[in-house]
Formats: sequence, structure tokens, C-alpha cells
Amino acid sequence: MYEKVLRMEEYICEKPGPKSVSVIKRDEKAITSCMTREYSIVYEKAKGMHIFDADGKKYLDFTASVAVQNIGHDNPDVAKAIIEQLNYGTHCGFADFYAEKPVEFVEKLLTFLPKNLDCAFLSNSGTESVEAAYKLARWHTDKKWTIAFHGAFHGRTMGSLSMTNSKPVQRERYSPFLPVYHAHYPNWYKMKMEPDECADYCLNELDHDMHRFRDDISAVFMEPVQGEGGYIVPPSSFVRGVRKLCDKYGALLCDDEVQAGCFRTGKFLAIENFGVKPDIISLSKAIGGGIPLGATIASRKLMKEWAPGSHANTFGGNLLACAAGVASLEFMRKSKLGENAVRIGKLMMKRLKEMEDDYEIVGNVRGIGLMIGVEIVKTKASRAPNEQDRKAILCKCLHDSLLLLPAGESTIRICPPLIINKEQAEEGLDILEKSVKNVSTR
Repeated sequence: MYEKVLRMEEYICEKPGPKSVSVIKRDEKAITSCMTREYSIVYEKAKGMHIFDADGKKYLDFTASVAVQNIGHDNPDVAKAIIEQLNYGTHCGFADFYAEKPVEFVEKLLTFLPKNLDCAFLSNSGTESVEAAYKLARWHTDKKWTIAFHGAFHGRTMGSLSMTNSKPVQRERYSPFLPVYHAHYPNWYKMKMEPDECADYCLNELDHDMHRFRDDISAVFMEPVQGEGGYIVPPSSFVRGVRKLCDKYGALLCDDEVQAGCFRTGKFLAIENFGVKPDIISLSKAIGGGIPLGATIASRKLMKEWAPGSHANTFGGNLLACAAGVASLEFMRKSKLGENAVRIGKLMMKRLKEMEDDYEIVGNVRGIGLMIGVEIVKTKASRAPNEQDRKAILCKCLHDSLLLLPAGESTIRICPPLIINKEQAEEGLDILEKSVKNVSTR
């Protein structure tokens, strides 16, 4: 019954075409139901800023396929690099044998990073890159406790899941978890505080928490901008304060850049916006240009402490993935995607702030670069989350050929490919505002 996939049908979501329905019916028989399919779209192909479904409908993509396709869909530079690598092989068993392409990728990646981060471990995904960071921190400090934050999303494997805390269903039935304590993240809008007041409050609480575990704390894991938790941008004072507390208690600062990295906020690392240097970073999503690739980077000193065999994997350093990674990084640099993210992000924020002023259900607009959250509320005074109207807005946007995704309790996330131009940004915002207006007046 493909109807169960149409979670937003009551909000005037159109039913998929016949080819899509056929694929969905086959999917329901063969694929597990644990994934969160927001729409009944069946991907057929994509190019640049657009996705086409199995029935030929064209969508403007404001999701970048969940912040992966920063360089745009079907990027020709990446395709060329993959085809060239196919002539030499696809897999080398990099955990057991040497190869040049993974080294070339890491050397290229390090040119984008602070000089204190100069050695890497390669994997296949965001959760793996976080798992590696977690294990490296535990190995280096030989301490067991880790601090993460409420609203955090670090992945779904057991180490990263122990730190994830954005939705109850993600953790349900999986305890006991590894020793992780969750502290307050400065979601000042939801906490009904001024930003700096909220930062001070959360830092004081974090100081108290870290003092409690002071003799056995390995690391603090932080998203510099929370992703799945609702695209929450913390005050700069908070991020700088976390760094100071890590130094005070001898804990490593582990920076999860899986969603926020690769120029999404204008800087290659989102944490650079706050003037803070982490000890370990985790990257994935956009670094592979659509091919599974993850990287955990730290200082050579930390990385060289790992004894041979203390951590490894089978597919990390995959030749096709690293070829795609080199091409993706080169494209990001030559196309100045960070500059475009800042330029188009400012344009979009200005328009979205006007919507915040004009519509009662648009409670708060926040973001850096092209990582923007639009919080939908019942009333501005209450700030109460309004998931129903968010669903209605997303569905109406879908009907008008704009793809968006939710985040947090009632946030609309805007994270288009970083190749987006002014005309495409305005086109998407026109559709979004039309949908907001329609829902506001129904």
C-alpha cells in the first residue's frame, strides 16, 4: 500500500504518477520501513539544481539531497574523475595496502583546514567519521565520559547514537548507551532568552557538568550549527566558551562538521565563523560529491598515538570515493562556493526575515550562509512548535515543484546546493512564501 508513504497527503500533497507508484509498491515489499521518507518522490535523475522524478516532474532542490550535493547534482568534474579512476581500479583494501589516491585526497583536504589539523582517518559516512572521533578521543585521554548536547545529531551507530539526542525515536529501545552526558545547547529562541543570556546560562551549566566529570571526561562533541535539531545557530560567545571549558578540564573539542561543513556556512568549517579551533573534526556528506566518503581529522600527534589495529575499516580510502573527493574539493575551490553561499545566503535571509515580519506563523528565521532554518509556530507570542502547519507548507511547496526538508520540532531547513544563483533563490522563495501565505490564511 503506497498510500502509507504519503504522510502529507492530507495537506494537499499530490499523489505520485504511475511509474512512481510502481516503484513505491516494490520498495514496500523489499525495503525496511525504518527510514523517514518525507515524500512519495521516486528519484529518476538530477542535474545542477534540479531533481526529476520517475514520471518526469522537475523539482527545484532546496535540500541538496540532505546537504550532500553542495557542488550540484551530476557534477561533470566528479563524473569525469570517477570514470578515469575506473581504469585503474575501484577498491584497494586501504587498511592493509598503500595507495596514492587516498593520500592525494587527504593532502588536498588538509589545504582547506587549520594547520593544527594535519592527519586523517578515512571512512564512508558521517556516523563513521564521528565514531572514529569518539574512539580517538577515548584512546588519547583514556577517559570514558563524553559530553554532547540536547538536540544533537551525530549519527545512528551505537557510539554516535549515544551522543545523538534530537528525536526520541532515534534512541528508543537501544539503551544502554555509552557513557555520554547531554548538556544544554543555547536554543535561545525556544528557551525564551536573549542570545547572550542563553549562552551564559548554558556555559554555566556546562561548567558545572564538566566539573562533575572532571577526572574522567574525554571530550565534548558539538555541532557548530545544530542540524537535525532545528538548524540552531549558537551565539559566538557560547562556541568560544566551550573551547575555554575544554581547555580548563583537559577535554578534547570534537567538531561535527558533517552537515555544516564544506562551505555550507560560507567557511569550509562552520566553526571558523566563531573563531574557534577544534581538536578533532568529522566530515562527510559533501566531501564526496555524492559518493560515500567520511574523514576524521586531528593533529598528527593525536593520530599517531593510535596503535595499529586499534581502529580500521574495509572500505575507508575507497579509490572511487577518493577520486570523487579530490574532484569535489577542487570544484568547491575554483567555483568559490563559500563566497556564493554568503552572497545568496544574505539575499535569502533578507527575504525570509521579511516573511518573519509579515506572517504570524513564521516565528524565527536563523542561519549562516546557506544553512538556514525557518521556525513555524502557532503564534509569535507562544513560540509553540507548529508541526501541522509546517507539514502543510512543505506539501504545498512540493506541489509547486520545490523540495524542502524539516528539521527539529517545526523548522523548515533550507540547504540548497551551493551553486544556486539569485534567480533560483528567488524562484524558490516565491514558492515558499506563496505556501506560507496560503497556510496562514486558510
